[in-house]
Amino acid sequence: MKLYIAEKPSLGRAIADGLASLNGGQSLRKQQGYIELGNGDVVSWCIGHLLEQAEPDAYDSAYKSWKLEHLPIVPQEWQLKAKSQTRSQLTVLRKLVKQADQIVHAGDPDREGQLLVDEVLSHLKISAHKKKTTQRCLISDLNLPAVKRALVNLRSNQDFVPLSVSALSRSRADWLYGMNMTRAYTLQGQKAGYKGVLSVGRVQTPLLGLVVKRDEEIEHFVSRDFYQVEANLVNSNNEAFLMKWQPSEACKPYQDEEGRVLHKPLAENVCQRIQQQAAEITKHEQKDKQQPAPLPFNLSTLQIEAAKAFGMSAQQVLDGCQSLYERHQLITYPRSDSRHLPNEQHALAPNVIQAIAQNCMPLKEYAELAQPNLKSKAWNDSKVEAHHAIIPSEKSISSAQFEKLNQFEQKIYRHIARQYLMQFFPAYQYAETKVEAIIAGGQFKTQAKQPLKLGWKVLYGKNNDANNKTSINSSGKKEDASQILPPINLDPKDKQYGKHAWLCDSANLIEKKTTPPEHFNDGTLLAAMTGIARYVSNSDIRKTLKETDGLGTEATRAGIIELLFKRNFLQRSGKQIRSTEIGRGLINSLPESAITPDMTALWEQQLNAISIKELNYQGFMQPLHQHLGQLIEQAKQHIPTGLQALSGQGQGFKRKGSGRKAGVKKSSTKKYGKKTKAS
Repeated sequence: MKLYIAEKPSLGRAIADGLASLNGGQSLRKQQGYIELGNGDVVSWCIGHLLEQAEPDAYDSAYKSWKLEHLPIVPQEWQLKAKSQTRSQLTVLRKLVKQADQIVHAGDPDREGQLLVDEVLSHLKISAHKKKTTQRCLISDLNLPAVKRALVNLRSNQDFVPLSVSALSRSRADWLYGMNMTRAYTLQGQKAGYKGVLSVGRVQTPLLGLVVKRDEEIEHFVSRDFYQVEANLVNSNNEAFLMKWQPSEACKPYQDEEGRVLHKPLAENVCQRIQQQAAEITKHEQKDKQQPAPLPFNLSTLQIEAAKAFGMSAQQVLDGCQSLYERHQLITYPRSDSRHLPNEQHALAPNVIQAIAQNCMPLKEYAELAQPNLKSKAWNDSKVEAHHAIIPSEKSISSAQFEKLNQFEQKIYRHIARQYLMQFFPAYQYAETKVEAIIAGGQFKTQAKQPLKLGWKVLYGKNNDANNKTSINSSGKKEDASQILPPINLDPKDKQYGKHAWLCDSANLIEKKTTPPEHFNDGTLLAAMTGIARYVSNSDIRKTLKETDGLGTEATRAGIIELLFKRNFLQRSGKQIRSTEIGRGLINSLPESAITPDMTALWEQQLNAISIKELNYQGFMQPLHQHLGQLIEQAKQHIPTGLQALSGQGQGFKRKGSGRKAGVKKSSTKKYGKKTKAS
């Protein structure tokens, strides 16, 4: 008997339907916790993680009490235990695994999905032979044709061992760091009079630190006036354009660190000097350029763009995607970190485009204009690993069915579908012109972009009208449209258009004020997580991290943000995300190493290295044990005085396993050591 183990029941049902179809429509018999096929093969499933990390007291009953002298707690032999709410399904799998001759791992195509089934097989102690012959089925689209393609393209599960080891390393490292640091700082917080639990995590805490630092920067910001000068150049034909003054080296004493002129008399003097003075055009460069279509979405870029376009939270986008994938089967696997597609997927383009035209009326005209034979840079096998970019599936539904989707699902589908259609439109073509001039000894510059052919930008509709004040750049973001420049000829023999044919007939002094950074919102906070290198203090780490995935993973970011809200560390003010007093008190009580993203970003880099066989488990865990010991010793020497003012406030949740001797009441709420997709 061949046993297929899916990550969840919905995937299990899709696999059973696919197998039945591949075998001539054989019958299916639904049993408790599994589906039996006519030929005797069986499809069963997990229900998310069936196992979780054991609590510290499972290793030593003394750990039921929270005491500093116990820390750091580092298990010598790690233990997993069955989750109480899904114990019955684990019992079903135990029986089926024992009966099976062949096992097929069908977890989700990411590192957590890989570990989720692997840990069950390990826990059930399958034989070495079964382990070696276990196959891997990678399904990223729940529609029948896609499932059938995946079922006939099984791979050896041994190929994915590094991915599983990466997830296991992450899980154990998060348990070690979170449990030990939370106990240490909660106990130290009690010495400062704070009665709540100080929850510390290697991802959640640096993320909270970003928000706290931004809020404090805004509060302490002092605005300054700065000045710019614009010169209006005209020629004998009354053609005109504007140029901006570029301060020279001599002006540096009057500028801030960003090059803004802070001394008004200096700018006023420039205005006076250049009026009615000849402008010598020193450079006129015009090039025809083009921009290819932006790549299809991964989860983070979709969440960022949906936050900007629709004001949706990261969790709303993820929930909408999960529904579109599992319930409606209208998109491919959503928890993807890839923005590329395998080359073989290009052959499905006509079907996908046709489905978009059928499903989404606003995109119908663009679907009909799409050129399926075009192949954008999105198709690249070398940049696709376990899963590919999020795109529409081949499934078609009626317009009436589409209208029954909720508003979030409709918006998300349109966003994904439009990004996919862009891959089948020509590049956006434009003319870029750069002009430089000298006026009364001062340097002036301007540049302009003039659309030639909209190409893929036609999908943004009126936003790309050359007469509008804004246009769409290659990332789909709005940008200011530049001025239209008149003809400029630097031929010295041409008196009308020569380099001395222009006059500065007026100068404008533009007064501005420096503005504080904006509070984070859902989109910018996600962008900060994905572009975490900008916030890393160590220059060597920052350089390395520019090419990595950032803070957290595609599967965890939305959950981490929501976790900080649930723990009353963050709050919303309209679209803004701000820190609470408790959140600030926690951050201001922790050492710099715990609140900056350096460490966790480096972890993500190392975990990725494990998944591609560039680092092994011990190479990651041994340095972590040493570092954890140093952090705990540092915690023992520090009283979090920043929480004294909040000594009467709690965080609204407590940790299981805390002892009365430590002054922390017992509770049955969320515990450290539980395997989750957030940290």
